[in-house]
Parts: sequence; structure tokens; C-alpha cells
Amino acid sequence: MSLGQLDLLPSPGVSERRWAVLDERRRGTRFLALSVRSVLNSSAATGMGFWSINPYIGCEFGCTYCYARDTHRYAMERRGAAAEPLPAWEAFERRILVKTGVAEVLVRTLDPARLGEHSLVIGTATDPYQPAERRFRLTRRILEVLLRHRGLAIGLITKSPLVTRDLDLLGRLAERHEVSVNISLATLDRRLARRLELRSPVPAARIRALARLTAAGVHAGLLVAPILPGITDGRAGLDRLMGAAKEAGARYVVGSALRLGPAARHRFLPVLSREFPDLAGRYARHYARSEGVSPAYQRALAARLRELQRRHGFPVDEGRKRRQQLEGRDRRGPAAEDQPVLL
Repeated sequence: MSLGQLDLLPSPGVSERRWAVLDERRRGTRFLALSVRSVLNSSAATGMGFWSINPYIGCEFGCTYCYARDTHRYAMERRGAAAEPLPAWEAFERRILVKTGVAEVLVRTLDPARLGEHSLVIGTATDPYQPAERRFRLTRRILEVLLRHRGLAIGLITKSPLVTRDLDLLGRLAERHEVSVNISLATLDRRLARRLELRSPVPAARIRALARLTAAGVHAGLLVAPILPGITDGRAGLDRLMGAAKEAGARYVVGSALRLGPAARHRFLPVLSREFPDLAGRYARHYARSEGVSPAYQRALAARLRELQRRHGFPVDEGRKRRQQLEGRDRRGPAAEDQPVLL
């Protein structure tokens, strides 16, 4: 390329040199430093019923259904990484963006008055306690910043037992704020979980983490999400899951159904074709027209969850409120007869 010529078609890998590589794993995962000027996502900007903060973009857990692949794709494209040689679904798992200055920016920009009555949720896009947190400790630094304030409603969403590392901070935060920890788990079946979530902690480890949290006095519960139509929505499986949560001392159990954006569909639909071929065509037809489930499916699933919540002694009203907050969007879709049905 001659001097002064615009690089309209950059060579593969050019974009990566624009990012500082903080760490790299043998399997090819790179952790890239992401400079940010703001870290808080307002409820008005996202259309959700809460504010949010995510210390990482992308996630090593590699859950095949994860909707946050679209968030990662947008972040990479917006910052000039269009030449990234990996497809968007794979870059999500292998190019983790690390907001190295997240705590410092939060110190400067957090004004509790702006949050009003809304809660602040950590980990709405990617897991704040994914393996990268052992190395970078950004989530812990966020919690330390929040200790400077009082009177907030703070939520955490994670699949990882690493959250118990911060029991000391969570206890201190609970003295100053309303704190809830949501342990995400959709099935107790270890083999099924591994088919859907390539590197996430096994179900038993998450239940043990939930038990440690509640034994330490942390307000914690189970987030059954995403619930996969025809795969993890069976009454028997959900009943066992709620029973295990109750035994672990969970204060609540909430659930929400699968939603699939474009990048997530590219990852999840091939997995369905391989692992659940009888369902693959139905999923493909429905999610080609809608990111969420149909109203009819949502009503049937909500009724099933309420029935099981009552059976296990979990609050139904709190569960409905938390589900609405965590979903944070209208899930209108096509006609019910086009949907996968509850089995």
C-alpha cells in the first residue's frame, strides 16, 4: 500500500494491534484493554427498568445461547475492529474487552440522585465473575467504590462461585445498601448444562455458592435464565431446581425465557441442529422473526413458575417484579401456534 493510501480493506489482524493485549490464554483467548469515558448505562438509554454496569464485554464461559454476543459485536465494530478475523459469535468468547478504568470512571460519574428509584445491576451483559475477574478484579473494585455511598439498590448476576470471594464486601455493602445476588442456573443436569454452556461452572458448584451466600446472610436467590423452550422448561426439571434452591437457602427464584439476537442466533442455532435436531427447525422459524418468545408461551411459562414458587414457598409477587426488572423489555412475538410449546 502506497504512502497516504486509505486502508479500505485492512488485512486480518490489523485491528487487534489497536488494542493493548493485557493477557492471553493457551486456547487463544485474548484480553484487550478498553478505554472508557462512561460506564453507567441509564434505564432511559437501555429501555430497561434499572441502571447497569458491566466491567467486561465478552465472556469466556461461552454459553451458546448468550444474547450479549450482539453487545460485543457492536462494541468491536464501533471501535474500529471490523477487521477482526474471528466471526462475531467466536470473538465474543475469545476477545474479552476489559474496562481497565471502570472503577476510576465510576468514582467520577456515579451520582446516586440520578438513579432515583432505580436499582443498579452489575453483570447484565456479561458475567462480572467470569474467569477474567480472577486476574483483573474489576468487579471487586466496583463494589469498593459503591461502599462510598448509601441507600442504593444493588444487584449482581453471575454463574460463577467466584462471587463468594467477595463475601466480605457484600456483607459491608448490605449494611449501607439493599443488595441482592442472583445466581444464574437453568438446569441441575450437568450433562445438559455442558451441552449448552461450554465452560461455565457446573450446576452443583453454583448451588453451593448460593448456599454460601445465604449462610453468610447475603440476600441471594436463583435466576433461572434463560429457560429454553422444549429443553429446560419441563415441570420436573424446574421443580428439582427450585427444590435445590430452597435447600440452599435461596430467598427467591425467578425465571425468564430465551431471547436470541442476530449474533446469538449464529452461535445457538447450529448447536440446536447438532444437539436437539427435532427442535432446530421450530427455533429457526420463530427466532427469525422475533428475538423473544410469544405472549402465549410467556403466559404459560409464568404460570408454571408461579405454581412451583408456591409449592416451594418462594414469594410470587417478588419473583414477578424481579423477572420484569431483569427482562427489561417487551417480548411481543408472532402467533402462539408458531412457537415451541411447553413440554
